[in-house]
Amino acid sequence: MELFEAIEKRHSYREGFTDAPVSRDDLRKIVEAGIRAPSAKNEQVVSFVIVDDPLLLEQLKQIIDRPVCNTAKAMIVCVVDPRPVLEDISFAAEDCAAAVENMLLAITALGYASVWMDGVLRFENRAQRIAQLLGIPQGKQVRVVLPVGVPAVKVAQKERLPFEQRAWFNRYGGN
Repeated sequence: MELFEAIEKRHSYREGFTDAPVSRDDLRKIVEAGIRAPSAKNEQVVSFVIVDDPLLLEQLKQIIDRPVCNTAKAMIVCVVDPRPVLEDISFAAEDCAAAVENMLLAITALGYASVWMDGVLRFENRAQRIAQLLGIPQGKQVRVVLPVGVPAVKVAQKERLPFEQRAWFNRYGGN
């Protein structure tokens, strides 16, 4: 799939997945796309745990407790090192966001679907519970989880406001 087609087709998928597996080769390609994302000062503070073991997936499903996870064939857990990289400033959130977007585009291009799960991790100690389950070292944080699979339902990207309402040349709101 061509890049701009993947951008146009990428959407947040919250439905169930088919029984089709997600190959390790494809999971590797997806995570490589995340690894290739820019990072502040090239510090590369984002790392990834790819979960495809059925027993671990079941435990993750119990922790996250969202329908989209129930049939996911794999989950990609994005882990950040929140240490400062420029004076006292951490860019972990920004670096993670860049990596996640690259992976979402790769997921779409390969014919899979996913949803960016972040907010749900901030409640009921979910991020910490996932970190403990996956052996994430102290000082690092689980930031985003991407459930991955072949979509069982066709979903289109939600309508976006037109360019003229969100972008201008040379001046905000300009002519």
